[in-house]
Amino acid sequence: MTIATSIVRLQGDGVTLVADTWTPTESCARGAVLLLHGAGQTRHSWQRTGKSLAENGWCAMAIDARGHGDSEWAEDGDYTVDAHARDLVAVIATLDAPPILVGASMGGMAALIALGDNAGLGRALVLVDSTPRTEPDGIAKIADFMTSGLAGFETLDDVAAAVVSYSPARRRPPRLEGLRKNVRHRDGRWYWHWDPRLIGHREALLDQAAAMEARARTAAEAVTVPTLHIRGAQSDVISPDGARELLELIPGARHIDVTGAGHMISGDDNDVLSEGLIDFLDEAVPQRCP
Repeated sequence: MTIATSIVRLQGDGVTLVADTWTPTESCARGAVLLLHGAGQTRHSWQRTGKSLAENGWCAMAIDARGHGDSEWAEDGDYTVDAHARDLVAVIATLDAPPILVGASMGGMAALIALGDNAGLGRALVLVDSTPRTEPDGIAKIADFMTSGLAGFETLDDVAAAVVSYSPARRRPPRLEGLRKNVRHRDGRWYWHWDPRLIGHREALLDQAAAMEARARTAAEAVTVPTLHIRGAQSDVISPDGARELLELIPGARHIDVTGAGHMISGDDNDVLSEGLIDFLDEAVPQRCP
């Protein structure tokens, strides 16, 4: 199968977003799948998943969230879950039909809130290590990891070491050049490719966790589309109890544990994530083409 790839610009809620697309050209497209990364990541975490989806007849689009990657930084510094959800609603308004929403961590919360507030926004929901209930220690570890990189890194080796230190299950990349997609070089150092003002919102989320969890539970109770939760079995952010609660909030939702993966499943075991996602779409989402 031939797959066409492109980089596109999308209009969010007052910001311009950048996305990679994968489109099958030799078979009818089954619909669009939007891939939404977690805090501090970029659209490049979905590369293998995007290609796998296109090979199975889906039009995949991996979007850099506001303040991340090549997307614009918010002038007002608004990186709340609500802001990301508004961007998602704005992007979907430009599509021909409701897409499948696949979100990891922060991206999952944005998708959940957007779908809960806007019935019919998506055809199905896939949450990757993302539930209303999160573990404070795991969230604090993410905040510490992001904060530790604010001063930049001297070499790409130092960048790789920081990633492996946060996620020991992840293999050290054989080619450091791949890390260039997630960092930018300036003034002799390498910096994560996201707006440093994100840190302020991560800290605010810790203070407002109870209110956010309540809001996310309400959103989950409003979800009626086919839903899948994929959890890293070694995740310190989403506990088994948190996953079980989500399944109770969304009756009929399915669940997969990815053995050997932590919170960053798309990097720890992208193949298992992609296979589970595609199996779910094949079984649970109606075909759109004859």
